[in-house]
Amino acid sequence: MDTYKDYPKEGIEFKDVLGIIQEPRIFKELILKMSSSQIIKNAEAIVSIDARGFIFGSAISLQTSKPMIVARKPGKLPGELIEERYKLEYGENSLFIQKKALNKFHSYAIVDDLLATGGTIDCVSKIISSKNKKIEGILVVIELNNLRGRAKLNFPIESMISL
Repeated sequence: MDTYKDYPKEGIEFKDVLGIIQEPRIFKELILKMSSSQIIKNAEAIVSIDARGFIFGSAISLQTSKPMIVARKPGKLPGELIEERYKLEYGENSLFIQKKALNKFHSYAIVDDLLATGGTIDCVSKIISSKNKKIEGILVVIELNNLRGRAKLNFPIESMISL
């Protein structure tokens, strides 16, 4: 995994997980491990977060035959949407989920590539909770322990790599 200093903004050390998908054996092992999580087993569906979370969530969805819903950034989804704003280490943004997608299932596993400050995952959890749905937990490839994102979240969290 590569680290890029001062990206996307000065003072940020960006952890790039995309190298993992360029190693098919490692990627497969990672997906098998994530797919065997009790969090995934307990959930009816997966919510993957824009954009790198889609890579991991799609593979887990395929491996487990669980449906996948996407949480997307502004301007990327049609239909009636549920929006929630959140703060990043380097700014603010919003995420959206299609309202009808959340109507189909009761319990969800959230999948993303990285847990840093927890803002993005907290945002998705607020959308899911706003519809009285259950969050079984969160699966991430990498957790940056020094940013204490875990402390912001009140769900089971599994990270494959802790830094």
